[in-house]
Amino acid sequence: MSHQLAPFWKNAIDWLDQSRKGVIGVQPNHNLLSKSGLKYKETAFRTDLSVFVCRAYDNQPVEEIQDFVAEGGGLLIGGHAWNWAQSQPGKNPITDFSGNKILNTLGLSLMAATIPGGSYKATVPSHEMTYTCHFRNLLRSFAGHVTQGKELSKHEGKKLEKLGMECSNFLMMKSYDSYSYTQVLSILTDILKKSGMPQVSVKNPVKNPKDHLLLSVGTEVYKASLDPDALLPYLIKDIPVLPVVKEHRIRITVNTADENEWISTGLYLSPGMKTEMILPANIVNKNWTIQIGCQTDYLEHDELKRARSVHERFPVTAEKMQVWNLWGGLIYLVAPPNTKMEGVEVVVSLAVRAPYYKSGVTTAADWLSLRTAPAPWAEFEFDNIILTVPSDVVRKLERPDEVAALWNDIMKGIADLAVIPHKFYRKERMVADEQISAGWMHAGYPVMIHTYSAAELFEPDDARAAGLWGEVHELGHNQQRSGWEFRPHTTECTCNLWSVYVHEEVLGLKREKAHPSMILTNRKNTVDKYVKGGKNLSDWNVWTALETYLQLQGIFGWDAFKKVFAAYHKISNYPSDNSGKMNLYAETFSQTVEMNLSAFFKSWGWPIDRATEEKLTPLPPWSDHPMLKYD
Repeated sequence: MSHQLAPFWKNAIDWLDQSRKGVIGVQPNHNLLSKSGLKYKETAFRTDLSVFVCRAYDNQPVEEIQDFVAEGGGLLIGGHAWNWAQSQPGKNPITDFSGNKILNTLGLSLMAATIPGGSYKATVPSHEMTYTCHFRNLLRSFAGHVTQGKELSKHEGKKLEKLGMECSNFLMMKSYDSYSYTQVLSILTDILKKSGMPQVSVKNPVKNPKDHLLLSVGTEVYKASLDPDALLPYLIKDIPVLPVVKEHRIRITVNTADENEWISTGLYLSPGMKTEMILPANIVNKNWTIQIGCQTDYLEHDELKRARSVHERFPVTAEKMQVWNLWGGLIYLVAPPNTKMEGVEVVVSLAVRAPYYKSGVTTAADWLSLRTAPAPWAEFEFDNIILTVPSDVVRKLERPDEVAALWNDIMKGIADLAVIPHKFYRKERMVADEQISAGWMHAGYPVMIHTYSAAELFEPDDARAAGLWGEVHELGHNQQRSGWEFRPHTTECTCNLWSVYVHEEVLGLKREKAHPSMILTNRKNTVDKYVKGGKNLSDWNVWTALETYLQLQGIFGWDAFKKVFAAYHKISNYPSDNSGKMNLYAETFSQTVEMNLSAFFKSWGWPIDRATEEKLTPLPPWSDHPMLKYD
């Protein structure tokens, strides 16, 4: 704690103590008050304290502390919930986070949301109602607007986004024994029954604040409703009735590394459809989750073509679980890191079959039947990647084995350049969606693409003729490693090494055919522009930065890159700053090719320091490097 804040904490403790001059108890190993000048005792919670100071992250005797506060005791508790929420998928931060178990009953909650760092003006109490809008008052105005046609004031209209967020947070409390909670839930339910929820789609995007609010609130009211089935027809119209399978048995074999892994079931739930799953006892309360829906991007766009969030996660807390999703979706089990199981059985009581092809398991005859499965989403599981696309894209696919061969070759190429085993520790995933959180495509688990790009994943001949630059670019992102990444310069650069490599070495497509920026004249213009601009490192990014690597590749070949990547697999202690990392890269590449490349990198504007140059002095210099003509 800084000395500047010491008076603040002293005043806060004095206020909580209420002039009792009692014992201030501070949770052990908590140094918040160490420089405050206050007298306190390190102790676990005790009822004879005047004030108790603790973190929000630790388990505490909830009811005892609540009774302590109700009887006049002072409580100073602090922390944030965003990190907990991100690391506990499927759990409710309002009800499950340790600090909120204490605070909710006291009328406070720690949210999972964050705000940008900065200085914010404190609320002026006299202006609170006029300028800020109290939650209940604004909700009442919005209800009147929807159900009775009353006009919202200009100020109220601007606050609808905030109201939607507050409604969502409020509903997460699940406080059904509270009159205030059930009243708000009833008001929101009436609003939705009167207005319905916008039927968001590509053809019917949600744009205005009112529809944004109804869309977000509709999802949360459905989850909080005590009778969601009665509410469903007001939220989603025209849900198709699809044939189902019952008591479907699935055998699960998993061997995860250090990250979560989705396990496909080949089953789907329609919007609002509920099912029960019977799960093995040895995965209960072991950080397994059930996930409904493959599109996990959270959208923050002003214009939405689908709801902001369309998947649900349920922590596995019992051998028998009921699961559902307002938006429907494919059913997955999500295995935690470092988990090994073989042949465990899961039973799904009711679901819709999805077109699901798995290399080495699904025969040609099987596929002819499976491709007609009624679910709207299909999955193809190959050796090292799983593709999830609209079923209509693959209904007429005759040769999934040829698609498998294409993607097995691509993924082998990805592994070859990265110098990792051909069997990935976790299969990559690529999922299509009507709208994604960022870009044309984006990397991650899963890689996300737009649905209009889905068909090209299943056209091997076209892939070899025209390429799959974007898809391989994103898979390249997933291979980037901090040790040899110089963000932000190389973020959209080094991933393209995989695009070039896979197109030339796997697909047999020359780089200039794979992307227009790889045409020789365009490459030369890129370098010329950089040189004329003064070789400023701030301009060294994307295609300009890629040219540095391509010049190295043109002389030393792909084997040099493989050896460099292999060397980095053994480096655990690398610099954290770009300058240090660039010097290490220049040194590593030079040692790999047994040539002093410092002059080359300096010609590109890299900050090569004297110490690096001295280390490389014994090596013969690269005296005819491609940038020499610009020096």
